[in-house]
Amino acid sequence: MAYKFDEIVDRSQNYAAKFEEAELHYGTNNVIPLWIADMDFRTAPCIVEAIKARADQGIFGYTWRTPKYFEAVADWQNRRNGWRPDIEKMAFAPGVVPCMRMILTMFTRPGDKIIIQQPVYHPFADVIENTGREMVVSPLKRDEDGYYTMDLEDFESKIDGVKFFILCNPHNPVGRAWTPEELKAVGDICVRHGVEILSDEIHSDLMLNGHRHTCMASVSSEIAALTTTCIAPSKTFNLAGLQSSTVIFNTVERKDAYVAELKRMDIARNNCFSLVATMAAYERGEDWLEELKVYLADNMRFINDFCRERLPELKPNLPEATYLNWIDARGLGMDDAALQRFCVEKAGVAFGKGTDFGVGGSGFLRLNAACPRATIEKALTQMEKAVRAR
Repeated sequence: MAYKFDEIVDRSQNYAAKFEEAELHYGTNNVIPLWIADMDFRTAPCIVEAIKARADQGIFGYTWRTPKYFEAVADWQNRRNGWRPDIEKMAFAPGVVPCMRMILTMFTRPGDKIIIQQPVYHPFADVIENTGREMVVSPLKRDEDGYYTMDLEDFESKIDGVKFFILCNPHNPVGRAWTPEELKAVGDICVRHGVEILSDEIHSDLMLNGHRHTCMASVSSEIAALTTTCIAPSKTFNLAGLQSSTVIFNTVERKDAYVAELKRMDIARNNCFSLVATMAAYERGEDWLEELKVYLADNMRFINDFCRERLPELKPNLPEATYLNWIDARGLGMDDAALQRFCVEKAGVAFGKGTDFGVGGSGFLRLNAACPRATIEKALTQMEKAVRAR
């Protein structure tokens, strides 16, 4: 490989949230932090070079967002996913979750129903509850092999009166890369009932083992008319700290209203580093991403092999997308509070808490596999020793 994904990068002076905030969430910083979804890999060299070149200019004033910024986003989507979004419907966002909150606040009213499919990324529930909307949950179905599908019958039974469906595509934490057929089936339900779709596609570049991403807005013209899409380079290139995302609306009028609100809040301009980093990522970062995906897929196989051979009490999945592994830990026979204490206090590992992801999360752990394999091996070995010492 041309890129050193096995390199251990010292993040002790990096102000990394996964280290600094572990005590807040787990009561200690003395853990291997596999809980928050960012990478321990250096980003693509082309991005570092772009940021250094911008820093060398020595002036960091108000930054204008060139049209080339959105052209880079559109070209990337077209190349990678066969969908070229309309630049006139695209807008900057400081992050996918803040964008979701703005969309719900602007285009729904307090008390309106928003449907989600749990277990799912926990900020979905947070933005619904924090904006005074009513959350409707249609749980995913899980078969005996740990494979998840949408429960379309349940979804349609709960759709009456719903204003928005927040879709996780691909899915965090269960790692499904939804097929065009699955997306069309759930999208057609939304079309029949006039439900708008807010599609979080932040993990869409991280497709593993030959799986392909399908943009919800590309499935049909009827579904596209109801779909707003949120994307970002943050998961793909480990740029979350630069706070740069893109939202693609279904109408120019919606986009204009959203941009007007950004201006009212005085957050419409770009960070000067996120501007050049995003363009560099989408214009020159593709070879780095392709090597990253191979490394991540190998990490997932390592996790599965390790648990099968040495830690059968844990049953990891083999995700089709994302760098997140969803582990069934019910074989340890613990309730959720005891499971967390055991992982932190006995094994010294901080996993994502399954209960944070809502219905279907009890007894599960989420492992961030976007780190050197040696880190994963150390964490699983510590878990193995703790389990054997019980």
